[in-house]
Amino acid sequence: MSYDFDLFVIGAGSGGVRAARFAAGYGAKVAVAESRYLGGTCVNVGCVPKKLLVYGAHFADDFEQAESFGWTAGKANFDWAYLIANKNREIARLNGIYRKLLINSGVTLLEGHARLADAHHVDINGQRFSAERILLATGGWPQIPDIPGREYAITSNEAFFLEQLPKRILVVGGGYIAVEFAGIFNGLGAETRLLYRGDLFLRGFDQSVRTHLAEELTKRGLRLAFNTDLVQIDKQADGSLLATLNDGRQLATDCVFCATGRRPMLDNLGLENTSVELNEAGYIAVNEHFETDEPSVLALGDVIGGVQLTPVATAEGMAVARRLFQPEHYRPVDYRHIPTAVFSQPNIGTVGLTEQQAIEQGHQVVVFESRFRPMKLTLTESSEQTLMKLVVDADSDRVLGCHMVGPDAGDIIQGLAIALKAGATKRLFDDTIGVHPTSAEEFVTLRTAVVRR
Repeated sequence: MSYDFDLFVIGAGSGGVRAARFAAGYGAKVAVAESRYLGGTCVNVGCVPKKLLVYGAHFADDFEQAESFGWTAGKANFDWAYLIANKNREIARLNGIYRKLLINSGVTLLEGHARLADAHHVDINGQRFSAERILLATGGWPQIPDIPGREYAITSNEAFFLEQLPKRILVVGGGYIAVEFAGIFNGLGAETRLLYRGDLFLRGFDQSVRTHLAEELTKRGLRLAFNTDLVQIDKQADGSLLATLNDGRQLATDCVFCATGRRPMLDNLGLENTSVELNEAGYIAVNEHFETDEPSVLALGDVIGGVQLTPVATAEGMAVARRLFQPEHYRPVDYRHIPTAVFSQPNIGTVGLTEQQAIEQGHQVVVFESRFRPMKLTLTESSEQTLMKLVVDADSDRVLGCHMVGPDAGDIIQGLAIALKAGATKRLFDDTIGVHPTSAEEFVTLRTAVVRR
């Protein structure tokens, strides 16, 4: 049978674009459909604009610390609208780059909402196209809890387009998005509270990292409340909001920001016209080759509910393109030792097993840990400390996990991820000469194991 396209991709985010570009490069006839913005969540309402806002929030520290290095400057003033306008210009530039990447790769770009008509047909903008294979890469979407007054809350989608910086903001959630945005708003001068229903935020991260970051955020004036949840939001006559908590307290605020989870974006996708099934968590169920229960339909990225990180989606896109159109170069995605950064203030960088995971997996664990004041801060009044931690298997001497809280943690962890993937031992770390004077050298000078009592 002849088809209009060899591969029809629904969703022009990181994973979909990577799969489409490389499939086209391998000689396939490819189309991509996108109903919102090119580049997906990461480029438009995720990691890229968020990192720009994180940079902006850091300048308050820089201005204050500059005095200790002999600089005298006038009073600093912050303009939220100016930052957002500059951010918007940069995102528009990136949208254009994604458009050129697709078109220059020979991909047919269709802008509109695509819907599955059946296992081999897609409807978009009043037209129907046939495809030998269809790839679903529609990503995720933030959720707001189903509570009274939920319509007054915002999510990360809206936060990037606020017309003005709230004077008071309540951030609800305990994942990395909540922690990052709480740091952004706090750093830019808003009175910020972070509520989380659990005992401590960042579940799944190393316990030392979690407790250390909580201490550092508290030093910065961020008000943390754990074992606390939001149950209702009421709008006041003056336009402010009144948040009611599960313990009966009420907090007046100007903005409620919910970072309370994301769902797969399946709205009006037409899955009912195919044999595609969802798993128990509501994500599209796939096998190790990203194939659904419908043989011609594949899915990847956030919509399948795996490791929801941009580089993971791009790796999955590459794997799909290679397996389908250049199988001799196919390599399955390796989900081990995926490095992760949280752009909190200070940053988190982590790769490999946490101490608890290593113990649960049966390793005899030796832990090396260091807390110190970064050299940059020694002339200042800041009491911020950096944390570095290695989790080592006592029998093989292999380093199982590296964890850091401190400036540039993500950049430092990237190199260590290669070492862990290569199977580096603690002795190799010890035998490596450090770059002096840097914070990174601490990872190769950790000599004394932590004694757990």
